Amino acid sequence: MTAPNAFKHALTSGQPLYGLWLALADAYSAEVCAGAGFDWLVVDGEHAPNDLRSILGQLQALAAYPSAPVVRLPVGDPVQIKQVLDIGARNLLIPMVESAAQARELVAATRYPPQGVRGVASALVRASRFSRDATYLQHANDGLCLLVQVESVAGLEALDAIAGVEGVDGVFIGPADLAASMGHLGNPAHPDVQAAIQNAASRIRAAGKAAGILATDEGTARRYLEWGYTFVAVGVDVLLLTRASSELLRRFRAC
Repeated sequence: MTAPNAFKHALTSGQPLYGLWLALADAYSAEVCAGAGFDWLVVDGEHAPNDLRSILGQLQALAAYPSAPVVRLPVGDPVQIKQVLDIGARNLLIPMVESAAQARELVAATRYPPQGVRGVASALVRASRFSRDATYLQHANDGLCLLVQVESVAGLEALDAIAGVEGVDGVFIGPADLAASMGHLGNPAHPDVQAAIQNAASRIRAAGKAAGILATDEGTARRYLEWGYTFVAVGVDVLLLTRASSELLRRFRAC
């Protein structure tokens, strides 16, 4: 039998969970990052060049580590949801959710009937250990963690209703897209955007759900934690490599 979803349970604790974004789309680099001991790692299928095979490879590489893989799909398509669940993803992050109705559809897409509409092929798939987990169908729904991204003005307007949907485990605020939607493209630090982000944390927590966000610098991450965000991605693998390599060369050229 597959173990209970520890990440899903940890979200309810209210304790900080530190994550890292994986955008290099490579199993080898994903395993390097897993060795650091982050609580969760996002395998990004929206803005990184991932496909089903590369996501599978990263899930396999991360399986030996305690860091929980969270797969972000490019869109909340039931077919793509079914495919990544079948290859063993248990934690999903779905972008651009703007209504409670959309959130309910996503919940249904992640659940087997009668609670949902997920297609059944459990004997064929990695998620059931290729049918070696005889109880998979009975516990699969309960072991699924669904995180939805709110990252537009329309999403903020519907935030209370979205967070109140049963089956949504957490709401993740996307600062970059939210800033663009509010008329501040490329400037998530704008005071109006930051005020909206702070207010969103309170609303999400009031609904009894975990609040998540991404920050790419330490000061911003700590501020979000103070505001009540509990699952916070504190870096991106691409940016870590970019900054470290540029700084290394800068130091030598400076000599």
